Amino acid sequence: MRTFGFLFIVMAGSSLSFPSSAEILAMMNYESKTADSLKALKIGDNQARREGIAIVNVDPASERFGEILAEIPLPADLVAHHIFYDRSQTKAYITALGKGELRVMDLTANPYRVKTIPVAECEFGEDVIFSEDNTTWYLTCMKSNKVIVGDVATDTIRQVVDTNAPYPHGLGVNSTINRVLVTSTVRHDLGDPGEVIGVYEADSMRPLSTLKLSTKESPSGEAPVEILFVPDSKPVVAYITNMYGGSLWTATWNEQTQGFDVAQAFDFSPMDVGVPLEMYFNDAVDRMYVTTGKPGHLHVFDLSDGPASPKLLKSIATGGGAHHVAFTKDWDLAFVQNALLNLPGMDDGAITVVDLGTMEVVASMDTLKDNGFNPNSIVLLPQWNHMAGH
Repeated sequence: MRTFGFLFIVMAGSSLSFPSSAEILAMMNYESKTADSLKALKIGDNQARREGIAIVNVDPASERFGEILAEIPLPADLVAHHIFYDRSQTKAYITALGKGELRVMDLTANPYRVKTIPVAECEFGEDVIFSEDNTTWYLTCMKSNKVIVGDVATDTIRQVVDTNAPYPHGLGVNSTINRVLVTSTVRHDLGDPGEVIGVYEADSMRPLSTLKLSTKESPSGEAPVEILFVPDSKPVVAYITNMYGGSLWTATWNEQTQGFDVAQAFDFSPMDVGVPLEMYFNDAVDRMYVTTGKPGHLHVFDLSDGPASPKLLKSIATGGGAHHVAFTKDWDLAFVQNALLNLPGMDDGAITVVDLGTMEVVASMDTLKDNGFNPNSIVLLPQWNHMAGH
């Protein structure tokens, strides 16, 4: 296998400081591609499986575009999944599919320090979501059907919640209405897709109800996957992506019933694109950005007429497995990570750079891909990163 160029291992006692000019730095957790993918790329498949976190210059205007500046090794059997910042962007939380562990990275230390929190009751740790006041984190555990509730300040576990529907993945919290929403997605082997979201009291995590996100007869196989509340919406509205159903749904708070009214807001299926995944908002909340993994697109929606009526402005082709997106603070560039669970056809491995003004692709960062790795998520380092509604 080819070796990374310009690679420095981050170790205790080393210095981790980066010049701020002519670069935008991203952090990505990566894993080895499958043997078939390595053969297709004409990379030898006799190397041991490898995982890690790479810090990479993703600025397309830089002469050092695509250069890896540092790497943090991870256990080869961890199957590190996603990276989530707390709301202060001083800590990064790394979930894992392979072990009952949650890693927390201190971004205020130089070099970064990583600690491991045992979460033995959590199998297939998916998403970490934070309360609006940044005091509480919620970890969804898709295989063990639990949500782990933790304290941001101490990273101690406060509560372990059995979900009212199986396969929890996405989670949204809205304290103004005292509600948490959790998707019922798929079994850990991608079978038995769910069709509901679970509703909970936020302060107690007491389960209240489930809401079906399909007009089809049950079992509909929709697999709702991610939830994101629209910032400062009145009434409160959350968007949900149906991974297998190929659609966007809304859950709108009904003050009279003290519950949610659900409705389909957009159908991707006539466009021959599928597997909608992540959602993001700009500061004005008049634009929403949604990824679809197959064949891989970033979709830009106009929300000027309200969340119930998203209007598609443009679909930007990226790469197979388009998943997470990182946005610059000045809202000039978006970086689309193209890989989903090493799945065939959704394992491109590149980072597609999109100009948000022109809505055009301006570059592709192929460093990980060319070395036989897939990035599983992407965030920009805090000095460049926009939270984009998360």
